[in-house]
Amino acid sequence: MAESESGQDKTEEPTDKKIRDAREKGEVARSKELNTVAVTLGGAGGLIAFGGHLAETLMELMRLNFSLSRDTLINEQSMGTALLLSGKMALWAVQPVLILLFVISFVAPIALGGFLFSGSLLQPKFSRMNPLSGIKRMFTLNAMTELLKAMAKFFVILLVALVVLANDRQALLAIANEPLEQAIIHSVQVVGWSAVWMAAGLLLIAAADVPFQLWQTHNKLKMTKQEVKDEYKDSEGKPEVKQRIRQLQREMSQRRMMAAVPEADVIITNPTHYAVALKYDPEKGGAAPLLLAKGTDFVALKMREIGVEHKVQILESPALARAIYYSTELEQEIPAGLYLAVAQVLAYVFQIRQYRAGKGKPPEPLKKDLPIPDDLRRDN
Repeated sequence: MAESESGQDKTEEPTDKKIRDAREKGEVARSKELNTVAVTLGGAGGLIAFGGHLAETLMELMRLNFSLSRDTLINEQSMGTALLLSGKMALWAVQPVLILLFVISFVAPIALGGFLFSGSLLQPKFSRMNPLSGIKRMFTLNAMTELLKAMAKFFVILLVALVVLANDRQALLAIANEPLEQAIIHSVQVVGWSAVWMAAGLLLIAAADVPFQLWQTHNKLKMTKQEVKDEYKDSEGKPEVKQRIRQLQREMSQRRMMAAVPEADVIITNPTHYAVALKYDPEKGGAAPLLLAKGTDFVALKMREIGVEHKVQILESPALARAIYYSTELEQEIPAGLYLAVAQVLAYVFQIRQYRAGKGKPPEPLKKDLPIPDDLRRDN
């Protein structure tokens, strides 16, 4: 009950990261019973499919080795050659069955859980060499489960073997009256089919073990609510760290923005709460004025200070400053609805430059009521 109240029960489904980490550690569902059934059935099927060829080769080996001449028997070199030939024939005879067993022993384990190679499984674990740990493992739920499965396999195989022997009793007795060659081939077939039926009996154990292994592995990977929270913090970042990163990003962005203020043609202010810096390059045909910097309060004050320091024209137009601030992102062109108002501001700024350069008359004062569309106005 205490565990439940403290939130430590594993009630949460495993996350994708938890499953990936478990696979890297080799913690996937595996069924020894499924592997045993597959290899046994494969071996029995191999005996049935290739048993005739195997029996014929064995008889050929017997005839070859029981008919050796006296000169061959007393000659060490000849006996070595005969042994090599016999080994080659035996290997050639069992080769199809061995290849079949090799393929099945490779495919069967990955049928449940998929292919997996984990280096962590190759690392030695000295805890397994501790006798006390071994004794404790003998009395775990997993050990008891394995014991029950072993007993079930014993009784199932025993029962199936008795049934098979009872059904094949006449065939086994008939082997004694058959010619040698036919008896050997018949014996291999009886053994093969007997193994098939006994392996088929193990299918019952495998059919129960596979879902149990899936359930056990899934249950083992389940997480507590605290583990889910901790994993989320590790993967997404702790809130305080993310906040610090965002703060640093804002500071870097502001530094870049402030560095662009001296390049502006004009700074439009609120006059104290808002400030926006615009740049217009007439050489870029069709390009609209660009927003280089914007800010409120302290940032706006800093922009004005930089503007004064670098002799950037500063104009007060509260409505236009707020409209540009809310409608335009940094390094983006102003919206089309503000073209006329900004054009009047820039024309005024360029006239002031001409006048200060001694190339024109002083401009008329800038209109306070600039043409700003209602949908772009911000009253606060």
